[in-house]
Amino acid sequence: MSDPWLTIIGIGEDGLAGLSEASRKALADAEIVFGGERHLALADAGSRGRAWSVPFDAKIVLSCRGRPTAVLASGDPFWHGAGAGLAEKLRDDEWIAHPAPSTFSLAAARLGWRLEATACLGLHAAPFERLVPHLAQDARIICLVRDGKAAGELAKWLTRRGWGASLLWSLRALGGPRESIDQHRADLFAEDVPGNLVAVAVQARGGQGLPRSSGLSDDLFAHDGQITKRPVRALALSALAPRPRERLWDIGAGSGSISVEWALCGGTATAIELREDRAANIRDNAAAFGLAHRITILAGKAPEALAACEAPDAVFIGGGLDRAMFDVIWSRLKPGVRVVAHSVTLETEALLGELHQQHGGELMRVEFAHAAPLGRYRSWEAARPVAQWSVVR
Repeated sequence: MSDPWLTIIGIGEDGLAGLSEASRKALADAEIVFGGERHLALADAGSRGRAWSVPFDAKIVLSCRGRPTAVLASGDPFWHGAGAGLAEKLRDDEWIAHPAPSTFSLAAARLGWRLEATACLGLHAAPFERLVPHLAQDARIICLVRDGKAAGELAKWLTRRGWGASLLWSLRALGGPRESIDQHRADLFAEDVPGNLVAVAVQARGGQGLPRSSGLSDDLFAHDGQITKRPVRALALSALAPRPRERLWDIGAGSGSISVEWALCGGTATAIELREDRAANIRDNAAAFGLAHRITILAGKAPEALAACEAPDAVFIGGGLDRAMFDVIWSRLKPGVRVVAHSVTLETEALLGELHQQHGGELMRVEFAHAAPLGRYRSWEAARPVAQWSVVR
């Protein structure tokens, strides 16, 4: 850090006046200054300025290695900015950063919100469904959106989802002389907000958020009947014990309901499904829950489809288990990986008994019955019993 060639500078709408002394010195010393056209104008970069390519390509910056170079980004370059993408490609002694207040910080300061209790999302190029896991009564969310038109589209999306009573604030050009803030109700949002420098703050009202317990209603998922039913799914997830940042292999994924609930806990999942129509349901479910970036869908059969997959932290086998599949999968697992397998057939149940005897773990058989009409009365309607084997490698 004693003599870095690259300085990553956060700049706000107040331009040079808002920069620290260290940022201004680095900017003055730089032979080349990269940034968006707006950033370059705010910093008065002149002939040294190089506008970002679209899409952003870090190789252009890295080609300047050894020459004094500055990179300009909005606010905090490490919060939905270019900072981390550059830093991960450099040695620690090659770069230094001088962040400015982020749009999230400025928005929270204008609204008087506790930033630590506010969800902060970048929706420039992401679908609005990313909001789904965060929507709850009176939840506070700050979103970066691509332009003023997107602010109006977000209001309509919230209204369609039952959150029309939510309060919205459109915040433009925060921290600069053109700053403006307007408050709206989502279902009364009449027109697009002019301009591109727009953030939207949401105080969610009127709708119903997702439950946070395992075992979401089956009705929330697109499926053809091939779905791990709610009570059985709750048992499976309890045994899988999802944790943030962990990866799941969901084999014989069906509707992908296990993958969805795993990803809602902050992990990532690879869903393996042989039938294309069911893989399409998984894609629809991942998109509807705002989890398409966390769930990878592979059309194929295990174990062949898993050949190039990253090693998992947990494995769920919902269907198609046989001894050959298990042996290949088991051989690839590291110690500590959690495995849960379900069976509704006598043949696979017998295999689970053998595996339990060989590898230990817990084997149980569960049966559920639901009250259903029987003539003028009601009676119990039994579902197929499910055998569950869970073990740690």
